[in-house]
Amino acid sequence: MGTYIPTTAQEQKEMLSAIGCETLDDLFGCIPENVKLKGELNLPKGMSELEVRRKIEGIAEKNTIFSSIFRGAGAYHHFIPAIVRSVVSKEEFLTAYTPYQAEISQGILQSIFEYQSMVCALTGMDCSNASVYDGATAATEAIFMCKERKREKVYVSSAANPQVIETIKTYCFGNGMEVVMVPEKEGVTDLNYLTGHLGAEAACLYIQQPNFYGIIEDAEALGEAIHKVGGKYVMGVNPISLGLLKTPRECGADIAVGEGQPLGMPLAFGGPYLGFMACVTSMTRKMPGRIVGETTDLDGKRAYALTLQAREQHIRREKASSNICSNQALCATTAAVYMAAMGSEGIRQAAVQSMSKAKYMAEQLDGIGYKLVYHKDFFHEFITISKAPIAKVLKTLEKEGILGGYPLSGDKEGMILWCCTEMNTKEEIDKVINILREA
Repeated sequence: MGTYIPTTAQEQKEMLSAIGCETLDDLFGCIPENVKLKGELNLPKGMSELEVRRKIEGIAEKNTIFSSIFRGAGAYHHFIPAIVRSVVSKEEFLTAYTPYQAEISQGILQSIFEYQSMVCALTGMDCSNASVYDGATAATEAIFMCKERKREKVYVSSAANPQVIETIKTYCFGNGMEVVMVPEKEGVTDLNYLTGHLGAEAACLYIQQPNFYGIIEDAEALGEAIHKVGGKYVMGVNPISLGLLKTPRECGADIAVGEGQPLGMPLAFGGPYLGFMACVTSMTRKMPGRIVGETTDLDGKRAYALTLQAREQHIRREKASSNICSNQALCATTAAVYMAAMGSEGIRQAAVQSMSKAKYMAEQLDGIGYKLVYHKDFFHEFITISKAPIAKVLKTLEKEGILGGYPLSGDKEGMILWCCTEMNTKEEIDKVINILREA
């Protein structure tokens, strides 16, 4: 951020003079004396760059860095090409400035437009916004897009990510929408239950593909069920899986959402992440947040601007379906650079390797007694029953620098959700198998 420097004393003096003040005290003269800070802030003494570096490195040493990761459950360890960090570290992108002044923001606006275009290509949808906070927020905002005067009941698959489900319930409580949980049956959304309970009051159905257990849902059949009663279909998708699976558009979705973290963002202790949203043309005007559009300037040259801005979250907030007016611009740019660097074939290869390695690991675990719970098609996550106490299993792996699967709870107590990506080698998988066999 080398070019971002504070104003000089002379510049401050000139600005004060322009508004009729001689000192900074004059500028803040309207503030009562009893609320002004007297003396210095209660802050530690400043340190040199070297001292700060040593301090931070000492704190960082408390972290446990695993050489192998076999855990997903919503956040995934994928390969990130070096060019991603190189591009997004440029200070032109790092600034958090909102690009409302299009004439001086063409670069950041184009980067968002390219991101939107790639999300549409990935999902098969017609329109994408400039992103929202995270995948769970994207799911709830998509559900709000489906609310109508006589349609305020949302059906949510119990096989979705539990954290997303809790977020949906919280938001819907505040928005007056009723949440109906569609139970799972043998690891997938119960289609028979859904068709037997849907009615004219249904606003939408939300499912996750692949679902939280890694299983590939019959997404087309579920979409047909909600469309028969006039409701909308919202699909939460893993973006890397779209390198192999049908797009949400091919499955009949009206809105596609998801967590964009796999698209070039490290695990980073939980964030910052990225919620992507895309929809069909008919729902574009209900899309929350920002949308960047391509146009031409007075000279006929290509230009970019924030579009569809005269919407209710800006001019009629009391009637708004959403109050999100922000986006994850830096994370969206990261995702755009990642997708550009990987290309469609690169994403497909990441998906193929993730899926094939997960299949191999599942077979090997099954062979030593960690039996698969569901014998269904899955992407890169799967559940096994643990032979030994889960805490002991995971602790044994941690001693070898391996982060094992995610321990499940509730009615799935004693089960582990494993995950593989292209980052896991056959040798790493075999090492896990050997450790668990001996343990």
